Amino acid sequence: MPTLTKSDVEKVLGPVDDNLVAELALTGATERELREAQAWVANDEALVNEFRPLPSGRVEELVRILDSLQGPDPDEL
Repeated sequence: MPTLTKSDVEKVLGPVDDNLVAELALTGATERELREAQAWVANDEALVNEFRPLPSGRVEELVRILDSLQGPDPDEL
């Protein structure tokens, strides 16, 4: 499976810095997995309501990375 490229990452997330690209690529994830992780980060309630299984493996790792970029959840403060 091909490693994520900067172009792949920017198709999903928009402009990003090289450090983030490297961190995401180190997971060994595919563009499809990055898209799935982004969907979980953007709207996890909708996916849970569709009875989708919680992310695991590389998708879960990507979700953690993407969540860390967003900072704390205002509802949890």
